[in-house]
Amino acid sequence: MTFPDRPLLYAILDLGYVKPQDAERVTAGLLAGGADLLQLRAKGHDTALIQDLAAKLLPLCRAAKVPFIVNDFAAIALAVGADGLHIGQDDGTLAAARAKVGPDMLIGRSTHSAAQAAEALAEGFDYIGFGPLFPTPTKQGRPGIGLEQVAAVQAEVGAHIPVFCIGGIKRANLPEVVAAGARHVVIVSDLLTADDIPAAVAAAKSTLR
Repeated sequence: MTFPDRPLLYAILDLGYVKPQDAERVTAGLLAGGADLLQLRAKGHDTALIQDLAAKLLPLCRAAKVPFIVNDFAAIALAVGADGLHIGQDDGTLAAARAKVGPDMLIGRSTHSAAQAAEALAEGFDYIGFGPLFPTPTKQGRPGIGLEQVAAVQAEVGAHIPVFCIGGIKRANLPEVVAAGARHVVIVSDLLTADDIPAAVAAAKSTLR
């Protein structure tokens, strides 16, 4: 699967915020609101549970024609037939990941500086996450990098692959992020904890448009 045209909003179903038994309901809400990509992120959970959830979430994404990405676990991404794999800075090279999942899967990289963003582009990743822009509980101990580099990274790297700004982004500060030059964003806790998830996603996408 390739990227949708102008993928504005990347949603992450993070088990740090959502109980496994609620994963399908919350995913359905994210998709109903208009998420353009959806990632399953399950730090510190049993791999059997992660694979079981991935197998349940994939059909929801297929029905919505939204790429389904697995964070970290190449074997699970391959086993369930996911559309993509997302890896961090310390998770090895693109070539090593590609050897595990084959030539067709989307592979994204987390980057935390303009230099890392440029390296990911040169290496051949399909997209990057860029951040965290603001301090966030999902990245304990990692300070926010701020908004100063967003425009330059969007211009230099974003001209070639999607650059998804991430980290502490909420509907409340999204206009500020867009004003700094962001064209694609990841929003996690603000969507997962919303009273009305579809409405929260729709509101965020409206701001991005």
